[in-house]
Amino acid sequence: MQILVVDDEPDLRILYELTLLREGYRVEAAGTVAEAQRLLDAGRFDVVITDMRLPDGLGMEILQRAHREQRGERCIVMTAYGSAENAVEALKAGAFDYLTKPVDLKQFRGVVAAAVQAQPVAMKPARPSADDSGKTAATAVTVLPDGVGMAALDRLVGDSEPMRRVKSRIAKVARGMAPVLVRGESGTGKELVARAVHACSQRSDGPFVAVNCGAIPENLLEAEFFGARKGSYTGSAADRDGYFQAARGGTLFLDEIGDLPLAMQSKLLRAIQERSVRPIGSTQEDAVDVRIVSATHKDLQAEVQAGRFRQDLFYRLNVIEIAVPALRDRREDLPALCAALLARIAHDAAMPVPVLSPGVVDELACQPLHGNVRELENLLHRAVALNDGDELHLDFIGGESASNLTVASSSASAATASVFQAQAAASSSEVPADLQVYLDQQEREILVRALRESNFNRTAAAARLGLSLRQIRYRIARLGIAMPNGDDAAAGPNGFADE
Repeated sequence: MQILVVDDEPDLRILYELTLLREGYRVEAAGTVAEAQRLLDAGRFDVVITDMRLPDGLGMEILQRAHREQRGERCIVMTAYGSAENAVEALKAGAFDYLTKPVDLKQFRGVVAAAVQAQPVAMKPARPSADDSGKTAATAVTVLPDGVGMAALDRLVGDSEPMRRVKSRIAKVARGMAPVLVRGESGTGKELVARAVHACSQRSDGPFVAVNCGAIPENLLEAEFFGARKGSYTGSAADRDGYFQAARGGTLFLDEIGDLPLAMQSKLLRAIQERSVRPIGSTQEDAVDVRIVSATHKDLQAEVQAGRFRQDLFYRLNVIEIAVPALRDRREDLPALCAALLARIAHDAAMPVPVLSPGVVDELACQPLHGNVRELENLLHRAVALNDGDELHLDFIGGESASNLTVASSSASAATASVFQAQAAASSSEVPADLQVYLDQQEREILVRALRESNFNRTAAAARLGLSLRQIRYRIARLGIAMPNGDDAAAGPNGFADE
């Protein structure tokens, strides 16, 4: 393997050369942009490692040339400590990865090894659609990796134009180490996208660790993320690894990143920038080699402006964005989605796959499906559970949906009326006898109404009220709101309502 090292400091250049030679690589070195360009003119390399600032220019010029000429070199950029904006710029420009100076040699060897092992992902044309006749060939290209990556992409059911774009983007961004932010409404399949990014990458043999940031108690966040040493807190009877250590060599998926408290955001930012974490109770930092993929249904830009999310962390996570379309924007995928979901439901239940009657998909297409694929799956689960024959009929789905809507509407009307009555009673008297009791009652009625209108889906109700999942759970417990059939029933028919 041939590697080009570009650095204007002779001592560092020699150190990098010796380190790579010991690993068995062939190494060429340059001290300026011009010298590096001459070496690139003379031959091809597998990996280019370049400092950002050089006497006659920027390492970005080398990266931009490789991208412009569609060369095969994977570029690793070295930036000074604290120059996060340079690293983000390099990753957006197509760098495979970056290193922060002073460089840790163990991390240096690991990043170089990952770059050497990374292979270009083959591309082939997607199946043309009837609307593709006026498009150029470039717009009808989908990246389709083989093996594990192909299987992961196949789990993203749908051949609509929005889904083809998502799959193409996944396969492209999977080749590097740049952090990825998956954005989309609840129930659109953001975790499936994150798993596909992992499966299509050179890290597919490593672990994929998924973390729901909104489901961890705030006082346990640091221990869960970074680990803890024995005796560091009450009940800590042994050393334990955190999520970063568990994901070493693989991908760490941070779901609902927008729910992370501000105090933890600053610690997460440092861990991502320095690629090291300090377990609770330890005086030493552990180097961690993970790729960060995060997801949210929130508008993080608006959260930044409102002061609820750190701007520096936002830019660090949002190097590459993948927007997952809502189901209403790809209704042509409904037949394939229904077939795939019914096949999975039937497999889990060890039963024959039910057959959709001709009009059922048309009826589903007329439903708003605000819960996206998760709501569609819930509808099919109920249909399969309550159906007597092998065929799911249109009148059952329509009747069930209408019934649900009627119940929700009448419940909402009753809740609204009770709130108005309470307000009228309050206005007729001077002041409440007990202000806290009065406020709790108002809050309880609003929460009950929101829960009923969302079919007791706590995530949907929380989003409607501008609360996090943790906040609405706290309020439900504090106000003694009874959930149908106990707490577990709030998760919906298949247990997914809180995801």
